[in-house]
Amino acid sequence: MSKNPIIVNAPASKSLSHRTLIAAALAGGVSNISSVLESDDITRTRDCLTACGASIVEKDGVLVVTGMSDGPKGGNADGKHKDETPHELFMHESGTTCRLMTAVAAAGKGTFRVHGAPRMHERPMAELTTALAALGAKFAFEGQEGYLPFVMTANGYKKKSVEITLEESSQYLSGLLLGAPLADHETTISVIGEKAVSWPYVALTLRIMEDFKAGFAVEILDGREWKAVPWRSVKGVKPGKVRFIVQPMGYENTGYQVEGDWSNASYFLAAGAVGTRPVLLKGLAADSLQGDRAIMDILSQMGASIKVNFDGILVEPGPLRGINVNMGRCPDLVPTVAAVAAFAATPTTIGNVAHLRLKETDRLAACANELARVGCGTEATVDSLIIRPAPLPRDSEVNFTTYNDHRMAMSMSLFELAGIKVNLDNPACVGKSFPGFFEEWKKIVG
Repeated sequence: MSKNPIIVNAPASKSLSHRTLIAAALAGGVSNISSVLESDDITRTRDCLTACGASIVEKDGVLVVTGMSDGPKGGNADGKHKDETPHELFMHESGTTCRLMTAVAAAGKGTFRVHGAPRMHERPMAELTTALAALGAKFAFEGQEGYLPFVMTANGYKKKSVEITLEESSQYLSGLLLGAPLADHETTISVIGEKAVSWPYVALTLRIMEDFKAGFAVEILDGREWKAVPWRSVKGVKPGKVRFIVQPMGYENTGYQVEGDWSNASYFLAAGAVGTRPVLLKGLAADSLQGDRAIMDILSQMGASIKVNFDGILVEPGPLRGINVNMGRCPDLVPTVAAVAAFAATPTTIGNVAHLRLKETDRLAACANELARVGCGTEATVDSLIIRPAPLPRDSEVNFTTYNDHRMAMSMSLFELAGIKVNLDNPACVGKSFPGFFEEWKKIVG
């Protein structure tokens, strides 16, 4: 190897930090959780869990979680004090917190006011609120039906079965799965609709449920018969062909360490592909269930050299070419891959990503707009993004808009490796998932 690699430690997984804290809070007893990501979104989930009755205390870098004794409790939980105010579940801009915690709170008892930042009030929730209403929750929408803010009156999951689609987000299903062990009967959750996105995130939910001893089975329709299959064998979901049977066993407390985050590591792995020095990422599980592990395959297809060894994941630069890639399973990687595509010699098409229009911003439009600033030809269709690279304006200064979207801010930083002075209108928005990003990024850009 020509140059020594830049060594970076991957931050903890945001997806697994949310799910681990929720499972620990729903378990009886005390769980010690280490390596939890510190970020705005995780703070939102912590605050919602403590509002529902859990205790989360930091001690020597470990979060000591004392679970709710009998599920989430909201204001007026016993129905005797009609004037008691609902418990506040404030989501700010965390879509994950919003979808997971709304479903989990609905599995408890009491009234909860669910609200967030203005952008959160624009993101659809009807898919989930309809499913929760079918299970017995009642909703009073303060504005448009199917959107935050609303007051939810919960009395546990009363019905034995519910249907959900994964067309907008897999988090609706993850939320129902996390709440279902609290029911006092077996719950069957069936996936319906036209298509299913982001299956790997559901696999992360099932992994945490298994690790905290929640009982469940995954069944696949084989002809006319439902057959149980090992959940790790499921690599994708065909609506109408999969269902989840969750047992009313609750969760057991345990000690747990959260693994590294492939989404937030993607910017550093990409830096190894587009920069002049190799980058070695430590703390990632190469066999992770995280969908964003796909960044290894994508960068490799584009021409970078990827090596997995005992030290970590090593990425070395190479001549990059454009690719056609379906990113329905790993939508959070789209801004990273779009930025790398600008460094390639030929065009890239990113497909099956219509659900990106519902993120912190319309991420397809945002990527198209910002890549145009460095000279790329860009085209955003209903569900795809086409990037036609042009020579990058090296030794220039470019002002990028972040749209208050952490992933846009981190992805556009990659253009520093083209010798461009990158000015971001709101660099602080990285606090949503990775407050220490720019400190780590200094290792890359010197």
